[in-house]
Amino acid sequence: MDEFPVRPVEALCLGASLAISGIFYYVYRKKRKTVEKLNDAPHLSLDGKLTDILNVTPGKCLQYVVIEGAVQPVGEPLRSQFQDGSVGVVQKLMLREHKLVWNGFARTWTDSERVLHQRVNAVPFSLVGSDEATVRVLCPLEASGLEMEIIHEKFHQATYGFTDIIGQYLSGEKPKGQLETEEMLKVGATLTGVGELILDTDRALKLRPPTDGSEYFLSTSDFETLQMEQESQAVVWQVLASVFALAGAAVLLWVGRRYYHNLRLRWEQDRLRREFERLDAGAPRAGAGSAGSETSQDGAEVPIESACVICLSQPRGCVLLDCGHVCCCFSCYQALPQPTCPICRQTIKRVVPLYQA
Repeated sequence: MDEFPVRPVEALCLGASLAISGIFYYVYRKKRKTVEKLNDAPHLSLDGKLTDILNVTPGKCLQYVVIEGAVQPVGEPLRSQFQDGSVGVVQKLMLREHKLVWNGFARTWTDSERVLHQRVNAVPFSLVGSDEATVRVLCPLEASGLEMEIIHEKFHQATYGFTDIIGQYLSGEKPKGQLETEEMLKVGATLTGVGELILDTDRALKLRPPTDGSEYFLSTSDFETLQMEQESQAVVWQVLASVFALAGAAVLLWVGRRYYHNLRLRWEQDRLRREFERLDAGAPRAGAGSAGSETSQDGAEVPIESACVICLSQPRGCVLLDCGHVCCCFSCYQALPQPTCPICRQTIKRVVPLYQA
């Protein structure tokens, strides 16, 4: 009882909740830092004055700015493989397999999906603003938030015969079919870029990932929507971190409550022990050689009708409640393997000293 009563399961829950909370808090701090940088980033108009601004900027570099413009390829654009007339600068082709998998625990079929093939193509492109001012976009595939338009989507239904059906039930997998999609960042789409803006030696404006490690964004949404999305993500991570931190605090409170309860029990047992020792020290001793008596540990003889029913050497000195039996000494009460009365087997809720005048 002297040791802090932390059980293995509680220690595991406490460690897991604190570790997960720490990870979520770390992600939240990164998201919060990104939101703060977005709020502080200057929103520059894409026009002829932008080159003059960078000319007078030290290093000809603005570390974190917001630029909006229309997508324009530098050379030949990418053409859709499935839709005639659709051209773009970034293209993603994906083939996914959909199937039903038998869940033995839930006793039902659940949907499953896996990517069979994925290919991403990109060509150099720029953002075009007013006055035909352009900013070359570098490393677009490294940017976050690049959601492209789905221009082709087709589901190929799986076909199978009777033997295939038997095999599916034996294997626990039932193919549904394959989903074929094509996504594209089209030419002419409005794009919001957030990153490092530089003026190259050939006097060309270029937008690239920030060298200080800040998050690089290319989004088809406007800047206000991008801000709200990042703010929402930060709030979600903050809530998750708080939930797991509260779970860890709840485990600590539970362990502390049980530890305090054990301390109170120990204090109560110590108080009872001192009370019994005081009563035993002041109790009159029977004369030696009495008939029908037992000898106690201190040499005094105890009448058999007053002896503890367990050790038969000490006088009965405690009342067991709620049954009210007076049948044992305090030492034997403490040694009981279960808190039950030796006479009637009822649960002992509390014990009080037996006062004899």
